[in-house]
Amino acid sequence: MSASRDIDALIDMMARLPGLGPRSARRAVLHMIRKKELLLTPLADLMHHVAASVRQCVNCGNIGSEQLCDICQSEKRATGELCVVEDVADLWAMERSAVFRGRYHVLGGTLSALDAVGPDELRIPRLIDRVSEEGISEVILALNATVDGQTTAHYIADQLEGRVRLTSLAQGVPIGGELDYLDDGTITAALRARKEI
Repeated sequence: MSASRDIDALIDMMARLPGLGPRSARRAVLHMIRKKELLLTPLADLMHHVAASVRQCVNCGNIGSEQLCDICQSEKRATGELCVVEDVADLWAMERSAVFRGRYHVLGGTLSALDAVGPDELRIPRLIDRVSEEGISEVILALNATVDGQTTAHYIADQLEGRVRLTSLAQGVPIGGELDYLDDGTITAALRARKEI
């Protein structure tokens, strides 16, 4: 492969990333090439290292470099509160707000009849096990305010009814909104104003 083809392939690969189109990817690649020693080489090394070391936490579904993520390993986070989110980006959004000090459970998506995603394709059975195993006193359903998110929340609530206190995020999360796009203040207000399901 020629250098030009390699660069074109890199641009094409970068354009597949969320938020980058072909023009943005081209600008980013050209910038990295101009700053090869400062950006391109260290980025390539770091991406190689992350690709070799990153793994999913066997307990909650977060990502890290060990079998258990830092949150699951922290005794300070064992508050009895478990916040259920759709994906890791939502967990990170909650962590940015720095208001929740319990543990998380990442479902890995939402229920969707159209996409043939049922409870067993998600981490819902593991969630139910964790409620019993870890002595969870409250499950906070912090799912996106979409149709699939709310369907998933209702399903989980039905499965856990009578076993644990169930709450969901309240004001501040707009219908159709996704946690990853909300600011820290909105997430903080929604978490503090959560309500019984």
